[in-house]
Amino acid sequence: MATALSISAGNCGKERPCIELGSYAPIVKDVFGDNLIRSCKFRRGNGYRCKGVRVIARAKKWKKHEYPWPDNIDPNITSGHLSYLSHFKPLTEKPKPVTLPFEKPLIDLEKRIIEASQLFFFVIFSVRGMADETGLDFSDQISTLENKYQQALKDLYTHLTPIQRLSIARHPNRPTVLDNILNITEKWVELHGDRAGYDDPAIVTGIGTIDGKSYMFIGHQKGRNTKENIARNFAMPTPHGYRKALRMMKYADHHGFPIITFVDTPGAFADLKSEELGQGEAIAHNLRTMFGLKVPIVSIVTGEGGSGGALAIACCNKMLMLENSAFYVASPEACAAILWKSSQAAPKAAEKLKITAQEHYRLKIADGIIPEPLGGAHVDPAWTSQQIKLAIIQTMEELTKMDKEELLHHRKLKYRYIGGFQEGVPVEPERKRNMKLSEINKPMTDDIELELENLKKKILESNSATDPISSQAIEKLKQDLDQEITNAFISMGLQEKLESVKLELSKASNDQPNKPANRHLKEKVDQIMQEFQHNLARPGAYLGLKQKLEKLNMVGKLIELKERSEKLKAEINQKVPDELKAKMKLLKNAQEKSSKGEAIDKDLVEQTERAKQELVEFLKSVGLEIVGVTKRNVAPPPPSLQKKITKVNKEIAEEIERVINGAGLGDKVEELKSEIARGSSSEKIEKMQEEVKKEILASLDAMTWKEKLENLRVELASTSGKAEDKVGAENGRL
Repeated sequence: MATALSISAGNCGKERPCIELGSYAPIVKDVFGDNLIRSCKFRRGNGYRCKGVRVIARAKKWKKHEYPWPDNIDPNITSGHLSYLSHFKPLTEKPKPVTLPFEKPLIDLEKRIIEASQLFFFVIFSVRGMADETGLDFSDQISTLENKYQQALKDLYTHLTPIQRLSIARHPNRPTVLDNILNITEKWVELHGDRAGYDDPAIVTGIGTIDGKSYMFIGHQKGRNTKENIARNFAMPTPHGYRKALRMMKYADHHGFPIITFVDTPGAFADLKSEELGQGEAIAHNLRTMFGLKVPIVSIVTGEGGSGGALAIACCNKMLMLENSAFYVASPEACAAILWKSSQAAPKAAEKLKITAQEHYRLKIADGIIPEPLGGAHVDPAWTSQQIKLAIIQTMEELTKMDKEELLHHRKLKYRYIGGFQEGVPVEPERKRNMKLSEINKPMTDDIELELENLKKKILESNSATDPISSQAIEKLKQDLDQEITNAFISMGLQEKLESVKLELSKASNDQPNKPANRHLKEKVDQIMQEFQHNLARPGAYLGLKQKLEKLNMVGKLIELKERSEKLKAEINQKVPDELKAKMKLLKNAQEKSSKGEAIDKDLVEQTERAKQELVEFLKSVGLEIVGVTKRNVAPPPPSLQKKITKVNKEIAEEIERVINGAGLGDKVEELKSEIARGSSSEKIEKMQEEVKKEILASLDAMTWKEKLENLRVELASTSGKAEDKVGAENGRL
């Protein structure tokens, strides 16, 4: 009961104005002054009557709220939840059905089944006589349609993509945490407040019993409609909510209650006020405290678990996830906006993030998957809640057998395994970290250049421009480039425009096949391409795509060069006379002998020189300018042979040094060096060199070294002969 005053104005008799004030006495005193009230006469029922002023006090009753304590509390309650301690009441209206985009084909099929069933029952009950006479019976067709629907439903929900599972986890009609708690508990009382003056509605806490055992329940609470979602802040807790959960965890630890947490949040509330109140500190405090709690902790992801806001109540011994739930460090939309500059790439981001329950179970982050009915948990919430209850009972039976130290050790090992640490393996005290930028989306410039060089060699070394190996590599490059361009169109937001233009072009070509595309479509295509080129030209954007475009352009030029080279070679071979071909063969034989180290007589040398000169003259006659003549590159020897050559050279050098020192040739060698430095005549230097060589050869075991050199020459000739065919056109075959 409380007293309130109303205010009104009117005539107080004899045409005098009258004012009735509705306020508290101190306000009246402030407005009119003590003297005014003292000068007025008080009359019962009319209040104070002054000169032209009348003040009336009227008593009104407040409507008493039924929360938190009703008048008729049953002191002998034995089951059920104390509804007067919770704002959570049954909905007055049934939630409206929501169809997800990928479910629309099934909805159409379901409507056809319902229409067929209604028609069938109308025939049976309304015109039974006609049905008996004509033999109309659609039960088989309806049964076939129902079987098809069930099979299509099963196929759809057993092959869902990650983004489709996420849309089911976010379904507006999905059971909330309190729905599940009320379905699985026999007794339930909700507890409120963080003992610091605030009760965050986004997190609910309370004590409930399952099969006679008491548990502490903590979870994120979403709303069942727009009004509830606003009141619950869409299950995004503030620091007060995490401190409220922390208080209940400590309470459960003190009294020995096992803790069950339900995760269903897009993330912690990230507004300015929450950050000022210590959002990060509240989450970190929860993480640290949960690792030290000496009671079993089981976390169940019922919807979506977003980042640290979910993990703040999910540091557990066992994590269970519903079949269509998701757990992620960043939402696919946010990830796509960061990496691909567009939230339309969310399906691709969802695949890369590994957010589904199946992926988490495979990575041993989740310890079990709780099944859902076909269509999601909202199709049969009671059945889903019973599956959650069975999973909780089985998990708690395992954890309650452990003592406190085993529970702490079990929880520590779970997260150490996720972090990549193995028990019993020593950890480096100072672990080296790679501080380079991530290589995932960074274009591999070195790798691209190396791949380009390899492809270039393949093209130049191939016998024709259409070599299968190079063609296969080019085809793969084109496929990769097509995929990169498609991804770029998606990230730029041009994919829908491109698809619409394609559709218009196909319609136009079907209607009028021989007529060229109209001007309007050309302008659309040009506009899309201009926007694409503008976005592609931004500094630092789409580097991988730019590299591949440059690479394909280079490959095209190489193929064109190769084709021209082959064409020119064929034309020259047709014009070369037979006599010149014979001389070219002679020249080739002389080169082979020279490469093998065999002696060539003077006549052969003269013939090869004449053949070279004739070849040069012929090439000039057909209009080719001779820039220069180069020797054909010889492939380097294999590493094993190279080691042998190096070893023999080293041994020869050491042997020569030993002979020089032993035979007293040091003075002659020094004299030879001084003569060379002085610039003496070539005849004198050659004479001195011949004398030193003769004395060295006389002291060396010539036969032994000759055998070693001959063996090396044979091996080198065999390897160079095999590699000679692989010399590319860039080595100057002309």
